[in-house]
Amino acid sequence: MKRSIPLKLFLITFGLFLATTDAGQPIEVHALAMFKEAIFDDPLLVLSSWNVLDSDPCNWVGVSCSGNQVTKLNISGSSIKGFIARELFQLSALQELILHGNKLIGSIPKEIGSLKNLKILDLGMNQISGPIPHEIGNLVNIVKINLQSNGLTGQLPSELGNLKYLQELRLDRNKLRGSVPGGNSSSIVSNTQGMFASNVTRLGFCRSNSLKVADFSYNFLIGSIPKCLGYLPRTSFQGNCLPIKDIKQRTSEQCGSPPQAQTRNTGEMKRHPTTDESNQQTSASKPVWLLALEVSTGVTVGLLFLVAIFTTIHRCKNKPSIIIPWKKSRSDRDHMAMYTDPNVLKDVMRYNRHELEVACEDFSNIIGSSSDSLVYKGTMKGGPEIAVISLCIKEEHWTGYLELYYQKEVADLARLNHENTGKLLGYCIESTPFTRMLVFEYASNGTLYEHLHYEEGCQLSWTRRMKIVIGIAKGLKYLHTEIEPPFTISELNSSAVYLTEDFSPKLVDFESWKSILTRSENNSRCISNEGAICVLPSSLEGRQLDIQGNIYAFGVLLLEIISGRPPLCKDKGCLVDWAKDYLERPEEMASVVDPALKHFRDEDLKVICEVVSICIHLRPRDQVSMQDLCAILESKIDTSVSSELKASSLAWAELALSS
Repeated sequence: MKRSIPLKLFLITFGLFLATTDAGQPIEVHALAMFKEAIFDDPLLVLSSWNVLDSDPCNWVGVSCSGNQVTKLNISGSSIKGFIARELFQLSALQELILHGNKLIGSIPKEIGSLKNLKILDLGMNQISGPIPHEIGNLVNIVKINLQSNGLTGQLPSELGNLKYLQELRLDRNKLRGSVPGGNSSSIVSNTQGMFASNVTRLGFCRSNSLKVADFSYNFLIGSIPKCLGYLPRTSFQGNCLPIKDIKQRTSEQCGSPPQAQTRNTGEMKRHPTTDESNQQTSASKPVWLLALEVSTGVTVGLLFLVAIFTTIHRCKNKPSIIIPWKKSRSDRDHMAMYTDPNVLKDVMRYNRHELEVACEDFSNIIGSSSDSLVYKGTMKGGPEIAVISLCIKEEHWTGYLELYYQKEVADLARLNHENTGKLLGYCIESTPFTRMLVFEYASNGTLYEHLHYEEGCQLSWTRRMKIVIGIAKGLKYLHTEIEPPFTISELNSSAVYLTEDFSPKLVDFESWKSILTRSENNSRCISNEGAICVLPSSLEGRQLDIQGNIYAFGVLLLEIISGRPPLCKDKGCLVDWAKDYLERPEEMASVVDPALKHFRDEDLKVICEVVSICIHLRPRDQVSMQDLCAILESKIDTSVSSELKASSLAWAELALSS
């Protein structure tokens, strides 16, 4: 009892401190706290040491200081996912901002122009979208800018030419359009409160004398290369829409469509790391379990181990099995014999790496990525458009178990055959260079996420959204109840829903690699790598089946579709928490509807709200299935054109104008 008194006093004091900390919080701590708050996924816990109650952030991971001011923030290759908080740019003494190789989304805040001391800005290989803000021209001391491999759109700001100390500029692998601003006027661009005046001649890169390295490749740039940039390698401009014959450019079909369509076809947002860099990230994140595996080889010896081996061998004599021999000696760690099981993959098309490389423009057309994989878009010669998922892992980290699970995953995906699920066309296995890929049929209209949250979201009318909802429900019903064994999507969200030319949804499990790595790790912890191991197919851990998780995610997805808001929003918080109040008051549900929609059907909205309530309040003991939910949606929602015309007289006018 006496011991509890100091604890209570501590808790009371701690609570009082929490209540008053915001008021007296140093500006730099506040700025970093806002940055952390905008990050909603930190799988490697790199921000776990960021204690906002600490008045000195200089000991936090990734934070460097000079005196008592933050001068460097380096959180690279950490897979953090979230937004870039505008408060971050209150760090007035910041000289280096390095957030390379993460999963940051949203746009670059215009407040970035306030970092007058910034010398290095590296936001490359994320999922940042939107235009490059003109305020970037206010970074008067900047030396290096890296924005490569994102989803940036719009034109190149001519204000980049104002950066007289800029030596390196990397803008490759985005969706930038327009021309490369040259400009050779001697006029000086004025600047008023960070906004450049519009009544003077804007200058381009020809004003910059320090620029040594620049890469504009794989965008949608047009026009000509400014003469003042003629010293750059020609490859710095490849993969665009420039009228230049001696360097590789995009096809006329890609360049001939409107910019909106171009950005949609090149795929989704996202950080686009090169294969080598992704392999480095993966190799840095895997040694923990690999070390555990090697240590367990020496520890798990003795009678129990021998009994287990002899028992397994005895079982293998009487039951069908798969033999996976491999050897990793200390003198030859890179040697590993891989065996494919012809019975597992006999009915699946096998592609060679070269034909996929040609189809995917030398693996430069990246449309998605994660810490474990890259996704490329390509076009087969005389065949369909394809999406190719490539596993980012080095050969020395590839085990017999990973090979087996890879083959099982290919076979598992190949059995899916429904109009609302992605179609697996085949796979690729090669040793030199080490390659493990999956090849899907590509849905030409990009992802549902793009249409809901990018500027072309206005294409999704209410009826079209309802058709997408029912299509997703049919796909999940098929996966959960119409095939055996059932199948679930690893991460069901709007980025896992691809749209065809007629906006029909297709569910694609591009995160399946995570389950391969997890299952392999779980099974390999207690088995040695030495010699031949007899593995019973029935003893392998199967694909994780999370039907209830899919149903909950489906409810969140419905809210996202009707509201046009992402599941997590920096300004407004969690979508489900925000919508719950309206779900409890159905008469106010109209407030949830996307403002971009000009009309909607009240009857449909009530049905959607009913299904959402079932999904997000689902308990383990409830016997609700996607078959039940799909039946509700199909029977109560009218997706005919006439239903939309009845909903609003404005629709008649729209139809007349479009005809």
